[in-house]
Amino acid sequence: MNATAHDLGTSRTLWDLLARRADLTPDRPVFLQHRRRLTFGELRDRAERTAAGLCGMGVRPGTVVAWQLPTRIETAVLSFTLARLGAVQSPVIPFYRDREVGFALRESKAEFFAVPGVWRGYDHTEMARRLGAKGIFEAYDGLPDGDPELLPAPPADGTSARWIYWTSGTTSDPKGVLHTDRSLIAGGSCLAHALRLTADDVGSMAFPYAHIAGPDYTVMLLLYGFPAVLFEQFALPDALDAYRTHGVTVAGGSTAFYSMFLAEQRRQPGEKVIPTLRLLAGGGAPKPPEIYDAVVREMGVQLTHGYGMTEVPLITMGAPDDTVENLATTEGRPPRGMEIRIVDGEVLLRGEGVCQGYLDPAQTAEAFDEEGFLRTGDLGFLSGSGHLVLTGRRKDVIIRKGGNISAKEIEDLLHGHPDVGDVAVVGLPDAERGERVCAVVERSPGAGEPTLRALTAYLRAEGLSVHKLPEQLEVVDALPRNETLRKVLKYKLRERYSGTVK
Repeated sequence: MNATAHDLGTSRTLWDLLARRADLTPDRPVFLQHRRRLTFGELRDRAERTAAGLCGMGVRPGTVVAWQLPTRIETAVLSFTLARLGAVQSPVIPFYRDREVGFALRESKAEFFAVPGVWRGYDHTEMARRLGAKGIFEAYDGLPDGDPELLPAPPADGTSARWIYWTSGTTSDPKGVLHTDRSLIAGGSCLAHALRLTADDVGSMAFPYAHIAGPDYTVMLLLYGFPAVLFEQFALPDALDAYRTHGVTVAGGSTAFYSMFLAEQRRQPGEKVIPTLRLLAGGGAPKPPEIYDAVVREMGVQLTHGYGMTEVPLITMGAPDDTVENLATTEGRPPRGMEIRIVDGEVLLRGEGVCQGYLDPAQTAEAFDEEGFLRTGDLGFLSGSGHLVLTGRRKDVIIRKGGNISAKEIEDLLHGHPDVGDVAVVGLPDAERGERVCAVVERSPGAGEPTLRALTAYLRAEGLSVHKLPEQLEVVDALPRNETLRKVLKYKLRERYSGTVK
């Protein structure tokens, strides 16, 4: 990290970080969207005017403001507005509906709720009214404006919990995760340091700004002073024009995004799908080594992958100058200040980038050990070079006849089969064996119909132990995924196939 970025990384609050960057490079762009651009100076100034307007509506330091907004320039303005006021903000993924939104509003005790009005054919304002939300306002009909001279001083404390992020809640109610400005700055600093980016780069946000990756990525922009292209709706090949127009050098999101870029590249072999692109980077889901190899070989760019979660935005990150083996098979190394401890195979974490806990004190007590380490539920080990290798989730271990089987091990091997576009391996209830191993396969475009016999023969040839071989195969057109980082929703597969026996 260069001296300026390192200095900025010591900022106490996100507002302090923005103000210092705006003083350094006020005219450089920070966000690009369609034909619009917003500079660092304009972001600071617009956020201050909007803060004065919200203050006139009754928003004060400590006021809880929920917002459910797509990835637009105005969304970033509102988020920094709330940071300027010292309000507590609760971002909600825009794809969520009554159950998740109602839960977030009730648990956070939100006093205001910013919505986009009608978005993608859905009336968010009507939903907010139906849920009995307080202080509803539509952010895109014009954010309120006021005189910044009337504002109180910005918050000086970066260690108070002023952010409530929500876990996905795929199998139970979401958890409200408490973050501070400093924990978010720590996560973004880890990302910036690992990727070795410069002021000449152009990044991209293809994921919801309301995701924990939103501030993670924005901190990186503030540290190095380069812009990112914002995508309100990400789909390929439609998004390619924006990547090319703005000369994006760094793209990504998660493994599903890598696969989508790779599929586009395969439609025009020998010609770079994004001429300026030099790096794909992301996290949020396991990365099979075969994906790494294919991206580097076919796209001619580097791929670095990391590990994070809502509770800890960035834990480890691969660096472009890591060895090929480490880039392909590990999640990278932790930054200084992130302690990783492996206990009974589980990854435990402690450091400034770790959340303060949950809204529910009982959940906090359960998640942290007596020394303040967060139990992640992920399984893995640290290599001799300090790189983290994840081997699966505690809940993703299949127990067959008393033996533990890693779903990830089987998935990584199956990704190398030419007929397999993507795959999820799950354990299904079985009266005789406890659980049986089921592979759910998404076919490669133009591939033939894979069979259980062919896939198990392939796995045996790859050296997989016989007791780990799948006993059931399901072939689908598309695996079920969430709308944020396109993670596969394994609980839906378990629900769908638990009653089937092959």
